[in-house]
Amino acid sequence: MFRSTILKTAALAAALVCGQAAFAEEVTLPRTMIWTSYDLGSSGYVEASAMADALDKQFGTTIRLTPSGTAIGRLLPLVRGRASYGLMGNEILFASDASYEFAARDWGPQDLRVLLGRPAGVGLVAGGDTDIETPADLPGVSVGFVEASPSTTLNTEAALAFAGLTPDDVEKIMYPGYGAMLAAFVAGEVDVVPVTPAVAALREAEAGRGFRWLDMPGEDTEGWARISDRSSLFQPRTITVGAGISEDNPAQLMGYSYPQITTLATADEDEVYNLVKALDLSFPAYKDANADMPLWVLEESGTTPSGAPFHPGAIRYLRERGIWDDQDDAWNDKRIAAIETTKALWAEAVKEADASGVSNDDWPAFWEDYRASHAR
Repeated sequence: MFRSTILKTAALAAALVCGQAAFAEEVTLPRTMIWTSYDLGSSGYVEASAMADALDKQFGTTIRLTPSGTAIGRLLPLVRGRASYGLMGNEILFASDASYEFAARDWGPQDLRVLLGRPAGVGLVAGGDTDIETPADLPGVSVGFVEASPSTTLNTEAALAFAGLTPDDVEKIMYPGYGAMLAAFVAGEVDVVPVTPAVAALREAEAGRGFRWLDMPGEDTEGWARISDRSSLFQPRTITVGAGISEDNPAQLMGYSYPQITTLATADEDEVYNLVKALDLSFPAYKDANADMPLWVLEESGTTPSGAPFHPGAIRYLRERGIWDDQDDAWNDKRIAAIETTKALWAEAVKEADASGVSNDDWPAFWEDYRASHAR
């Protein structure tokens, strides 16, 4: 009896090992990778951690996360070759277009590519201990902003635009990182901050000062026209899962993609193909990490639009899975062409600036003027 039990246990263990080995043989990944992500406390960090854990357990790939609260901090390791992938926000659009911080002379248009991007919603929350009910109540209140984070800045500016406001209409409170801003909100030091529904800090606020979402209803066409004028990235989205949100109490927010798994255009096509395949095969292992993780299913995360074009390796796998279509191809080709145009304009602007003796400090303003007057 005892011997029989031992034999059965050993056989089961062997079968499990063989099954894992067969599963791992379906993909080829580096033994180690470095990913960047949003900082601790963000939904992006939680999701990156869950994916990394699944890839480690099922494919033996060790992933080290390097979190940062700023766009530069997330992208610089990628550009310098110190990281292979990053879970990014809208900063990849700004980096591709050489805008905001990426208009600096030592940056310029970056050739980035997306593997997958989770559908998301973003908006403003107000402390439950305030009397702020709608975006129209925001004039004069304190609103959190993050230094060197154009993604969160755009989110806030677009939400303010919904009510016909700009950052000049509120009290801007600057923070060195996204996590610091969220901690200040939980502590009651700032009235309003931009967040996604899965941010862990909202659970802390829920247990303390409380909070409420500032809805941006899709039927408010004038408000949404102002958002579109500020950025075409967003569209109305009703969110039913997240902190302070349910089917019976949805939030009407700005829809976009976050996080977006990002790499360089020069990344190896086979490696990208295998990583997307591995994320697809291991999806059951990480899909329950938070309420938004089910949206990483490829049918949701593997379609356009996104902050940057999709990588050819990702497209190859998505096409095999029947997810990528001609409409996605058309969008991708158009976005790549736009980046190439920006790169050409940048090169021309650099030549003219050098000939005119434009300083690095004066370059960003020169670049914006040059782009506006030479747009193709």
